[in-house]
Amino acid sequence: MDSFADLMFTDAVAVHQKADGSYDRFQKMYANRFKGDLGEDERTFIESRTSFYIASHNADGWPYVQHRGGPVGFLKVIGPTRLGFADYAGNHQFVTQGNLDDDNRVSLFMMDYPRKARLKMLGHATMIAASDDTGLAAQLATEDGPEPERLVTIDIAAMDWNCPKYIEPRFTEAEIAAMLGPRIKALEERNVELEAELAHYRKQSGSTQ
Repeated sequence: MDSFADLMFTDAVAVHQKADGSYDRFQKMYANRFKGDLGEDERTFIESRTSFYIASHNADGWPYVQHRGGPVGFLKVIGPTRLGFADYAGNHQFVTQGNLDDDNRVSLFMMDYPRKARLKMLGHATMIAASDDTGLAAQLATEDGPEPERLVTIDIAAMDWNCPKYIEPRFTEAEIAAMLGPRIKALEERNVELEAELAHYRKQSGSTQ
């Protein structure tokens, strides 16, 4: 992979960094940052996502951001610097697919709100019909999911982790259940115990109320 700074810190960006006094700091910070293959931290993070955003741009330069979501593991690491996912029927506008026909460069943005973590990636994407590569279709299909219509692979050119500043934690229904489940279970069990004690007391006192 290339350095994220090599691709994103253009001359125009450098002008603003120098005016801000942050240019030298970023030059040192990104000198040898994330130039190899995806590491275990990135693999774990990527394959635990249930959604991400992918940005492309059309021939006129207008950017377009599209959301993609699915069960944990729908976005897969299929090579040292390659990701892939199965694509299904959407709104039939085909904006991203058309943009890729003109320019296959994309930007990915992945969030982990509970842990206040975010990963941004730059890459080259391809989208083909699932029938064109049945082996890849089987590799990218999700368990118990529908048959893929298209297959998307992304060769990562650069990546960077963002700082957690200003990320407000948010939790999915499953995450909330995991956090509160043990406490709710304990309360339910205690409620059963109290109801049994109350029934026993009423029986001894001869009360039916």
